[in-house]
Amino acid sequence: MKYPPSLLDEIRARLPVSEVVGRRVKLKKQGREWRGLSPFNAEKTPSFYVNDQKGFYHCFSSGKHGDIFRFLSEVEGISFPEAVERCANDAGVTLPKMTVEDVRREEQRASLHEVMELAAAFFQSRLQAREGAAARGYLADRGLTPAIQAEFGIGYSPNEKFALRDHLAGKGVDRDAMIEAGLLIHGEDIQVPYDRFRDRIMFPIHDVRGKVIAFGGRAMDKEASAKYLNSPETSLFHKGACLYNHHRARKAAHEKGGVIAVEGYVDVIMMSVAGFGHTVAPLGTALTEDQLNLLWRMSEEPVLCFDGDKAGRRAAYRAVDVALPQIGPGKTLKFALLPGGQDPDELVRSSGATAVSEVLQGALPLSDILWARETESGDFSTPERRAALERKLMDALAPIRDETVRKHYRAEMDNRLRSFFAPARTAQSGFAGGPQRAWRQGGSRRETSPATHLVTPAVRESARMRGGHGSIPAREALILAVVVAHPYLLDDHCELLAGLEFENVEASRLRQALIDCVAHGLRESVAVEAELMTQGFERLLAHIAALSSPTHFWVRRDAAFPDVRDGFVHAVALHHKNRTLHKELRLAQAAMDQDFTEENWARLTNIKAQIAAMEGTEAMIEGFGASSGRTSRAV
Repeated sequence: MKYPPSLLDEIRARLPVSEVVGRRVKLKKQGREWRGLSPFNAEKTPSFYVNDQKGFYHCFSSGKHGDIFRFLSEVEGISFPEAVERCANDAGVTLPKMTVEDVRREEQRASLHEVMELAAAFFQSRLQAREGAAARGYLADRGLTPAIQAEFGIGYSPNEKFALRDHLAGKGVDRDAMIEAGLLIHGEDIQVPYDRFRDRIMFPIHDVRGKVIAFGGRAMDKEASAKYLNSPETSLFHKGACLYNHHRARKAAHEKGGVIAVEGYVDVIMMSVAGFGHTVAPLGTALTEDQLNLLWRMSEEPVLCFDGDKAGRRAAYRAVDVALPQIGPGKTLKFALLPGGQDPDELVRSSGATAVSEVLQGALPLSDILWARETESGDFSTPERRAALERKLMDALAPIRDETVRKHYRAEMDNRLRSFFAPARTAQSGFAGGPQRAWRQGGSRRETSPATHLVTPAVRESARMRGGHGSIPAREALILAVVVAHPYLLDDHCELLAGLEFENVEASRLRQALIDCVAHGLRESVAVEAELMTQGFERLLAHIAALSSPTHFWVRRDAAFPDVRDGFVHAVALHHKNRTLHKELRLAQAAMDQDFTEENWARLTNIKAQIAAMEGTEAMIEGFGASSGRTSRAV
């Protein structure tokens, strides 16, 4: 019996490979994968791997590879239809009986995919035509270059009622197919169906296999009744069960070990361009249970990144209610709320990837968001109101199905309540132990901004909040520190410093300022540092000095010249090697994604081992500086 691909995809989405394989093979978690002894060959060293994100297993000892259906067929010797039936039963999916009508419907779905591809190509061509000039200007203003437009298939729907309809008709597509695909508006009171999308920037929406199934259109006219318009529900597209950019993010999520969910199409695109390719978005609706399950397929702890305004907080609170019934051990959410009411697109363009990283690193656990929601606006000055808060929290935890997780949540909330209601405590902002309020005489609590509680101290001190001074990688700080202490190094090594790839924007600015100082004749450390202070680098200089270990004697001003020179060159070499290894790692991971071979696996493992060996390595040579007994250079 032939089952439709959509049905098989649904079963795979609901049933992790590790769950099926784990009933027959003892698996242990290793990074983002599971490992165990081969069920196909006798072995002592595990060579059998399972990857839930990618939905397959691979056995290096036997070379066998496949999905859940193939595994059951291989291990138990059952037929493919029997394997599908068993997995469907485990996943809670009802298998339809394929009739002639079912076969016809699947053929129709295949033809609809072709219609959507034709529509996507039409929209892309119109964006590049004269009529798309205003749309191209808007995209350019948003930082979406022609290369980005091409990568994400962005297009434009002309401001005409029949432009797409007539184009598709010329390609042999009949009207009913256009209506079924959601491309035309029709009805009993509409004699002639017409284009659904007009004068809009078009974002194609893909299924997990990368096939176009719908569109999202952003209105060019500010007076349009709907700023964003999505395709209607069709046999291809179910809005609450899809994620924008899902097909691209799966691979990136596997590489990064996590996934980020934002709110809009442009947010996703700009995050991806900034290096966060593991970013997706729901499609104009509050996050649904199906979408959460898709996120959990990619990561055990997805990060929901919402705008930092009231609407963003409301979205976070709604997501808490959707998630609570489904959370379990190793299956939860984190929340990153952006400071200052910015959205991810604005943060990327204003402050760059470093600021985004800091916001993501400050993401809050689900328990913090739940606590904030229940306490941010209440008056708990009487015993009755405090009792009501306690009841409200316990009621909020009731939907948690996993008994162990529910028990720990109750203990967590009990601890927070005790701290919250304790008299005469000093107010503390943030979520380190829950926002503890101070109680004034008379029982009223000190008012604090809800938005402040949802932004951690780390984020408040992030690159964006501190005017662009982001955290600097230790080795970049070390290289800059030695040049500040010994600017004469640039007499011979100026090009070496200028050619380095720095991750941090502020580090790059300081590097250029150092080069300018030397170019204007400053050679002594005191003079260079004084000039840098006048240029506003005081905070940054203190930051890099703090990151320099006391063991780096050659950063000291009294260090001997040979030590300084050798230490600087060694640090630069390590920096180059680190950057090169990470580039090679990305290529090796891409090769593994394309072809899961023993050779590619060995290459990936070797590069990871080299990077691990470099972790914590400092550009330091024993005996440097004053302790070496060398004569220091007069400064």
